[in-house]
Amino acid sequence: MKILNNIFFKKINKNIYNLPNKKGYFGKYGGKFISETLILALQKLQKIYIKNKNNKNFINKINNELKNFIGRPTPIYYAKNLSKIIGGAKIFLKREDLNHTGSHKINNVIGQIILAKKMNKKRIIAESGAGQHGVAVATVAAKFGMDCNIYMGSKDIKRQLQNVYKINLLGATVIPVNSGSKTLKDALNEAIRDWTTNIETTFYVIGTVAGPHPYPTIVRNFQSIIGKECIKQMHKILKKQPDYIIAAIGGGSNAIGIFYPYINYKKIKLLGIEAAGKGLKTNKHAASLLMGSSGILHGNRTYLLQDKYGQILKTHSISAGLDYPGVGPEHSFLKDIGRIKYKNITDNEALSAFYDCCNIEGIIPALESSHALAYALKISSILTKKKNILINLSGRGDKDMHTIKNINKNL
Repeated sequence: MKILNNIFFKKINKNIYNLPNKKGYFGKYGGKFISETLILALQKLQKIYIKNKNNKNFINKINNELKNFIGRPTPIYYAKNLSKIIGGAKIFLKREDLNHTGSHKINNVIGQIILAKKMNKKRIIAESGAGQHGVAVATVAAKFGMDCNIYMGSKDIKRQLQNVYKINLLGATVIPVNSGSKTLKDALNEAIRDWTTNIETTFYVIGTVAGPHPYPTIVRNFQSIIGKECIKQMHKILKKQPDYIIAAIGGGSNAIGIFYPYINYKKIKLLGIEAAGKGLKTNKHAASLLMGSSGILHGNRTYLLQDKYGQILKTHSISAGLDYPGVGPEHSFLKDIGRIKYKNITDNEALSAFYDCCNIEGIIPALESSHALAYALKISSILTKKKNILINLSGRGDKDMHTIKNINKNL
């Protein structure tokens, strides 16, 4: 399979996976369920994106930022110690934690803010749960000299204080959200309200593959740099591709970023790991795909955690970045057609994998990434040594030290 040098996915054979359709649907999921005030803004965004996505100057500008500002390509690391101790399959980590700002989030932010500059927007807003998207947005806004406000649920602010400090240091303002569950869902609600009020001057940088069309497609395409690099790197390392690729799922941007370029590799098993929190049989989890049903939230139709009246349920995860009652519409479609299998990991299992990675490999993973790592450790021991597992280590765990300290008083 030929790998293109730019960050955009193009047709490579006649059977290519080629969604969404022109109306922004992945099967029955996606779409644009939003107020009339925002329809024109979304149409302008789609128009500017289509105009520029294959433009050489635009591509070169983004690629230059990916290389010289973010530090791409990120390496793939063979986790030799974990592989040896667990036994079975070899474990490889795609080190998105080594990106500038500490996660995959900045891959998408660079592209969106360059689009915002082209649209002559002066102000940037965003929502954030774990704070990694907020830090990335504040960083790029500072680089390009733009005003920036980040909406965060007050619950998430308390458990992600380090990232709140970083956002403030970068010259942006964190706006606490005290409504609802005080987490990511509510931060997104407030960001959309702000955008509706200040639509002429403001660009909304969505951090995941959710929201109204064309956001799920734009974010996916910017994040697909992860999987494209992996295809080249795994070929160089193993002379073949991995047997399993595993990523954590909240809204789903890190997962679709690594999965999307592999969609047509039918023999590779793609596994998305949702947050089971205290367990799927409790009401304290965030497993939208495994326990949810089709509904509309934040401008798109997708799988949601909702009651029989369509009211959104409260969620729980030790990881702020996975604590969301929905998921990107493309994941919903890929679940229904069976191309990606979605599994779950509890808080305790994620914590165990977090400590293993710290103590055995000397790498401190984000709690989001620890969910993917936990599932990989669970299945690796029952696989043969000929099998290879690639995990998207989507972020580093510096931001989670406050949470970990509250759990483990001995640290």
